[in-house]
Amino acid sequence: MPYKSYGILNIICNIFYALFSALSFIALIPVLKVLFQTGEQQKIEKPIYTGIVNLKAYLTDKLNYFILETVEEEGRLAVLTYMIIGIITIFMLKNLFNYLAMYFITFLRNGVLRDIRNAMYEKILELPIPYFSEKRKGDTMARISSDVLEIQHSFLSILELIIKEPLTILFTLAFMVFLSPQLTIFVFIFIPVSGFLISLVGKKLKKHSDKVQREQGFFLSIVEETLGGLKVIKGFNAESIFGKKFKDSTERFFKYSNDLLNRQNLASPTSEFLGICVIAVLLWYGGRLVFVDGTLEAETFLAYIGLAYNILTPAKAISKANYGVKRGNSAAERVLEILNTESPLKDKENAVVKENFESLIQIENVFFKYEDEYVLKDFTLNVPKGTSVALVGQSGSGKSTIANLVTRFYDVNQGAIKIDNLDIRDLSKNSLRSLMGLVTQDSILFNDTVKNNLLIGKEDATEEDIIDALKVANAWEFVQELPKGIHTNIGDSGNKLSGGQKQRLSIARAVLKNPPIMILDEATSALDTESERLVQSALENMMKNRTSIVIAHRLSTIQNSDAIVVMKKGKIVEQGTHEELIQKNGEYKKLVALQSFD
Repeated sequence: MPYKSYGILNIICNIFYALFSALSFIALIPVLKVLFQTGEQQKIEKPIYTGIVNLKAYLTDKLNYFILETVEEEGRLAVLTYMIIGIITIFMLKNLFNYLAMYFITFLRNGVLRDIRNAMYEKILELPIPYFSEKRKGDTMARISSDVLEIQHSFLSILELIIKEPLTILFTLAFMVFLSPQLTIFVFIFIPVSGFLISLVGKKLKKHSDKVQREQGFFLSIVEETLGGLKVIKGFNAESIFGKKFKDSTERFFKYSNDLLNRQNLASPTSEFLGICVIAVLLWYGGRLVFVDGTLEAETFLAYIGLAYNILTPAKAISKANYGVKRGNSAAERVLEILNTESPLKDKENAVVKENFESLIQIENVFFKYEDEYVLKDFTLNVPKGTSVALVGQSGSGKSTIANLVTRFYDVNQGAIKIDNLDIRDLSKNSLRSLMGLVTQDSILFNDTVKNNLLIGKEDATEEDIIDALKVANAWEFVQELPKGIHTNIGDSGNKLSGGQKQRLSIARAVLKNPPIMILDEATSALDTESERLVQSALENMMKNRTSIVIAHRLSTIQNSDAIVVMKKGKIVEQGTHEELIQKNGEYKKLVALQSFD
């Protein structure tokens, strides 16, 4: 464990803190003895140690002897001064070790927090796309932010208590037993009783906490969806619908949070009241031992009461921590749900790293379904190296699914997809995707500069490489006119640019990557005629001497393809060049007539 040394140092400091914490009350006994001394004191013989059985009597006599001797030699005020210096030293050491214990645990707490966040982000990047299409993004965001913080406030703050408070109680109890075994029996009765009463209050806490965190994920999702769809919300005057949905969620959050905090707030007063009850019993019984039986000295009794109160603070902290654990438990479960999710698309143990593409992409007898119905049924297609194959058909015919399967965003249910006779499931995902460039219908760009958006394609590219890629994609013309050229920030999702400009940047990114296989998923479907002409020209530049799978939307994008595959309901109905298919007078010709390549 990387934080082992911090943990060990924290434990050592806490041991010393607990020891000096208990000693700080014991140190009051000699001070009180000096203060309570009145008149002439009886001469005491120097005590002799006679074994551990009489240790308490020996230490008491030794202390009395020392006080009397010193008072005779230096006077009562000098003795009191020495005692006070001793107390100040003990309190200083107690607080020093307390600070050092917290200093070391800080590195451990924040280090674990950082590691959990990093592990969650890595898991988010590793998990397949279907995992997130089933979950709300806001819920995932809540887990990586507020749930992880909840773990820090609850579980990781327990680390501070797990050694310090029990040790403080242990040392304090040891001194209490030493001072008065009879009185300590009351304390031993009190601790389990109060523990039981406190646990009754906290029983439902985990359930309430789970509701709070789930609701937080829900309203974060609404915020995320609202920001992503503001145009639609405003365009359809739907502000009131979303406003109501958000207010309903925050109302539930308000109610659940109140229930949770009101239960939580019971912890401290409950434990304090129980604590003062036991102090009251101790005062009554201890008073009897001092005034009636005479078996306990008054100063020892006062120090004992101090020690008994010294147990209350750690006991309160432990009861609060008990609530923290219950609350943190549900946050931890939500975090672990993501961390423990195994990716179904995980690389095999001896996954092949494929460095180049040599001859052929084979899609063999593929069946695939997203949920219940098969989107592809017994689909077979070969794409030889250097050729361009276009997939056309109506919406829902399974065209985009092919792109998702070839890039292994999903795995086939039956059949296989092979590259150079190697099943893509046997390849490492990293090496498979490094052979491919992807241009999607929605140009996915990030809130960064043009340069950094393109560097995703090739991290070590020079500015000359970037400009060359922009020229191939017909994008240099508008990029050079931006305020800071390639160093201009293009806004959230590239929203400072037009649709055609965004798409050309997506193409430039794929060009910069320079992969042997290019997958174009309806890359021109969202563009106007002028933009389409520029993008189409960019695509043709890019596809030269490259293997391409083109999911087509418009006729103009595919006329020059080496093969056109017409799909209907997950099956191939026609296949051939543009001229061959026109002559067949079948499904393709109907699509051409309708100009609908959706």
